[in-house]
Amino acid sequence: MAIKQKGKSLQSRGKELSDTFFQLKVLNSKELVDVKFPAFAEKIADSQYAPLKPEKVEIFQINVGKMCNQTCSHCHVDAGPDRKEIMTRETMQLCLDILKRSNIKIVDLTGGAPEMNPHFRWFVEQCSALGLQIIDRCNLTIIRANKKYHDLPEFLAKHNVQVVSSLPYFSKSRTDSQRGDGVFEDSIQALQMLNSVGYGQEGSGLELNLVYNPSGAFLPGDQSTLEAEFKRQLKRKYDIVFNNLFAITNLPISRFLEYLLESGNYEDYMTALVEAYNPGTLPGLMCRNTISVGWDGYLYDCDFNQMLDLKVAVPKSQHLRDFDLELLEHRKIIVNQHCYGCTAGAGSSCGGEIS
Repeated sequence: MAIKQKGKSLQSRGKELSDTFFQLKVLNSKELVDVKFPAFAEKIADSQYAPLKPEKVEIFQINVGKMCNQTCSHCHVDAGPDRKEIMTRETMQLCLDILKRSNIKIVDLTGGAPEMNPHFRWFVEQCSALGLQIIDRCNLTIIRANKKYHDLPEFLAKHNVQVVSSLPYFSKSRTDSQRGDGVFEDSIQALQMLNSVGYGQEGSGLELNLVYNPSGAFLPGDQSTLEAEFKRQLKRKYDIVFNNLFAITNLPISRFLEYLLESGNYEDYMTALVEAYNPGTLPGLMCRNTISVGWDGYLYDCDFNQMLDLKVAVPKSQHLRDFDLELLEHRKIIVNQHCYGCTAGAGSSCGGEIS
């Protein structure tokens, strides 16, 4: 089914919020909003983890491009078919060179739709040859988008790639309202294709995990409860199985920030995040064991900092060309108001709940 997109990216619409500096001004109450919230840096000041610093880097999370076949209303990347930023093969080779000489064992591929990068399969093959654990953050509909992607399940299975797939809900209306008309139907078919090659099946060793993002201005519910309900409904209705469900809080960045402002929910949502702040999430934050790599090779503390153009606080190692793991593992992590999203309630990371 052809997906009817909900709109264009902020960038192609020429919106002020496409400017990352402008987004930060909004989050710090210097533009568009009057209400001021406690500074996150001050919020964590009394914690034993302040200033926030990393532990051993275990995950290389690589954004291989902002091009995507979908234009989702909550997207913090502002990805879409109209985005042309794509990681080159030369930049991917820099990643491989670093991985060969380091002890980093997990490569987490994201986008956009990472599979739309013309060098995606080559890069997966190279990472697989190095014996690395590979994660593909797949939006599912890409498998159905074009015939050239129909064999993705077989390709991913061949290289034992862990698939992490976005599925806002187990109903058509809530999924399509967030991701575009036709997304739910294509997602279900893609999940069935993944199941058919062994993904999510007991004993196969092929891991299939789903990601749940709330479809409105509210925090996700209990992850284990959501997982049980997703498993029951998808099995009963579509005979689909999967391993785990990750509940991820929507961060007030990019198109979700636009939604919050335009719907009048910004103040209430930020208030909910601030009031739900949980210091118990600090030791498990993904910025403490992850380096985020931008499509152009620049380095960040996390995917969210990347989308706000907050590069790592290591002037001598802000790009793959100057990668220095020792310096990076002793850096100070950059925080800002959006960090309330990762520390609210049970916490939120690319792997779901933290505590």
